Amino acid sequence: MTTETQRQHSIESVEIHKSIDIAAPIEVAFAAMLDEIGPDSQMMDGTPMPFKLEAWPGGRWFRDLGNNAGHLWGHVQVIKPPTLLEICGPLMMSYPAANHIQYRFTAQGSGTRLTFVHRGMGWITPEHREGMTKGWSHWIEKIGARAERTSTQSTSTQRKK
Repeated sequence: MTTETQRQHSIESVEIHKSIDIAAPIEVAFAAMLDEIGPDSQMMDGTPMPFKLEAWPGGRWFRDLGNNAGHLWGHVQVIKPPTLLEICGPLMMSYPAANHIQYRFTAQGSGTRLTFVHRGMGWITPEHREGMTKGWSHWIEKIGARAERTSTQSTSTQRKK
């Protein structure tokens, strides 16, 4: 027996902007971002959600679940350490969608300004639309906290010498 279903979907778009001032040098902030969106990534409840990021143009950003299983979130479109990382791909969406995210770092005296932008289009579900805003805020805050913690530890180690 063959069943045929035909549905019509509207194409949705999303644009999210987040900025944070980080009390850490730009190199430290960029490294914190690589860690937080890479092997040290966590869900909002603290559950580990480790990613692998191949930090070169065309490199993959994916969750490796082992045994050749996982989720491709995107590919590195642009990387210019320590100022810029752009990734394009489906991200967390397992349906037709295209996304572009950008982490832009700007030195501001002894600190750094991180500006994050996510633009996407496709069959974006309401759950993803709501969750993305919360999820990106979580990751941006973790990047800032890690960079500041690392910078403080580095400064206190240098003072002891």
